Amino acid sequence: MGASPGGRGTGGPGTGGRAAGGRGTGRLAAGRRWAGTSLRLRITALATAITLACLLGLATVAGRGLGPLLTDAVDDELAAALTGAAREVVAGRAPVAPDGLEVRVLDTAGAPVDGGEKSRGDARAAPVLSRDQVRALKAGTPITTVPPPTENGGPRPPVRRHGTVVTAPDGSQRLVVAGAGLVGRSAAEAAGGRWLLVVALAGTVVAGVAIWFAVGSALRPVARMRRSVRGLAPGARVEVPDAAAGELRALADDFNALLDRSEATAERLRRFTGDAAHELRSPVASIRVQSEVAVANPDPELSQEVHADVLADAERLSALLDGLLALARSDAGELPPSDDVDLVGEVRAAVARAGEQPVPIAVNAMAGEAWAAAAHTEVELALDNLLRNACRYTRTRVVVSVLSGRSSVRVLVDDDGPGVPPEHRSKIFDRFYRVSDDRARASGGAGLGLALVAELVRRRGGRVAVADSPDGGARFTVVWPRAGGGAGAG
Repeated sequence: MGASPGGRGTGGPGTGGRAAGGRGTGRLAAGRRWAGTSLRLRITALATAITLACLLGLATVAGRGLGPLLTDAVDDELAAALTGAAREVVAGRAPVAPDGLEVRVLDTAGAPVDGGEKSRGDARAAPVLSRDQVRALKAGTPITTVPPPTENGGPRPPVRRHGTVVTAPDGSQRLVVAGAGLVGRSAAEAAGGRWLLVVALAGTVVAGVAIWFAVGSALRPVARMRRSVRGLAPGARVEVPDAAAGELRALADDFNALLDRSEATAERLRRFTGDAAHELRSPVASIRVQSEVAVANPDPELSQEVHADVLADAERLSALLDGLLALARSDAGELPPSDDVDLVGEVRAAVARAGEQPVPIAVNAMAGEAWAAAAHTEVELALDNLLRNACRYTRTRVVVSVLSGRSSVRVLVDDDGPGVPPEHRSKIFDRFYRVSDDRARASGGAGLGLALVAELVRRRGGRVAVADSPDGGARFTVVWPRAGGGAGAG
């Protein structure tokens, strides 16, 4: 007995959960099917549905306004007839009702005073009006009355009446009433409503077909552009016809710009891959040849020399790999969080890390503190590469200056070496670029140090440049954005 309620309690929610999950899965599947349909079909279906909703709404509103419209037409006709009948009564003549209308003369209490004669073209008896209806007619307010049933018990159509009070020649007040039966109003409203719905449906079908062909015509240039993009040869671009619409012309221009960027990226990747493979091949081949020599000639003195050469090549290879990895991380968008870095302290630390050099390194800190918005590791890599490059080519000394401005901080590295010719300055920060290939190889450079400096600085919003140094060599200028927190501290 105790298990039965528990079973029911468990089964009910479980079944409901499965049902809800089934409905959710069904809606998700329907959404995916809808998203997978063509753009032409989706636009046509959406526009047709909106058109159908608008036409049905208009048909409903028009159908509801059909009855008042018919009543307004009857009111206009009754007002004209009542004006003419009132003039006749004022002149002392009996009014004559137009065809299809009824005109009667009553006293102010609503009793007929026209002798009980039937109006021409109408066989109905004098109107039976209540006190409120008589009051409304005397005030000039139209009323709608429902006459009593016929002798056979059949219903009569409602009657629309207008009234006005005039003064007869004998000075008595008379109520002139004009009326007309609202015959067929209900049938007209029903038939008009049905026809409006039919017209709305037919209009929706016509609109759907027109939208289908219009969207197809509008998307035809896009389809041609897609086919041309699919069949483009390497280096080719999408043709932009002069007669193309503004949107299609912009789309073609964006396609071509995307192709330009893609080809430029692919070209840089091919060049970078080839240069990296070439640079890696040299130290690896050197290590292999020297190892083979050491194995073939097990001489302790030669072995010591080979080990020293292998160690130098391994260090060169390690530095090359570190540079490649740093550039790869930068290309992938890996950006360490920014911090407030004291450039004066970092420059002194970089000089200390450089150790004993063939030439002295002087630090000229014109500002007590210069705070840059960067990462410590990036600043260390940039300064180490700049100092290593300057020490490699200088003759007598290297001077490092730190300057602080209102919105930026700068590091200047001057040497008195051969400098950088003007025709090479725009390319010296490219990867694997060397001003003098043979001399750079002899000095151990791979052409990645300055490229790494430029990449680390530029992605922080800074810039790098090379110019002539006052000492006769090259001056490398690195500019970082000034740190906001450091400004207050400094």
